[in-house]
Amino acid sequence: MAKYEKIAFMASDVPMAQTARAALASRFGNVSEVEAEVIVALGGDGFMLETLNKVHRHSVPVYGMNRGTVGFLMNEYSESDLMERLSDAEEEVINPLLMTAQCMNGETQEALAINEVSLLRSGPQAAKLKISVDGRLRLEELVCDGAMVATPAGSTAYNYSAHGPILPIGSDVLALTAVAAFRPRRWRGALLNKSVTVRFDVIDPEKRPVMADANSNWIANVLWVEVRSEPSVSHRILFDPDHGLEERLVREQFS
Repeated sequence: MAKYEKIAFMASDVPMAQTARAALASRFGNVSEVEAEVIVALGGDGFMLETLNKVHRHSVPVYGMNRGTVGFLMNEYSESDLMERLSDAEEEVINPLLMTAQCMNGETQEALAINEVSLLRSGPQAAKLKISVDGRLRLEELVCDGAMVATPAGSTAYNYSAHGPILPIGSDVLALTAVAAFRPRRWRGALLNKSVTVRFDVIDPEKRPVMADANSNWIANVLWVEVRSEPSVSHRILFDPDHGLEERLVREQFS
């Protein structure tokens, strides 16, 4: 059991989260994220992803409590037993995806994504994408509203809504999933080894513009996007016993 004495409380802009932060900081003290032994994030899943991206360089674990709407990555909120829950918490370590995208203006941008990297049409016409895996062409043309590469941690989010598979934590697998595939009709996507690099080339990008997204980092008018797992970056997430990601992913499949 880990015992944490220096806690940094971080909260989303939602009034409920800000109120909780003030109450917890008054009760347990509050330090900066640089000094902290553990960070308590108060909000929903979106704020949790934002916090993980912000603090991963400090290699500090993050314990989330739900003060938002969606809380798949969060624990239930409670003030009274926080120190005991932190001591008993189980740690999950996940690696994000690295997105590299080139735009029509020649600019290249990078961003990390914990859940998924997605490409979406940004005009009235369906997107046309060419898909390669580790430099080998696998799909000459996918006509669709979009496509994504999802991690196990993110497989129950947008990926699942697009009828992609739920992936067990620790499976070293990525899900390649289409959004509203038109051709090949009802293409079911693919399961890929975590070590691969997936490349999407946009066909006819001026007529059929496509945007890319990684953790709400939107990039417009992309020509191509490459996605791979980034093992050099580790996100440490704390969960209450028997409520970790693996249990939640299994439970989701029977709900």
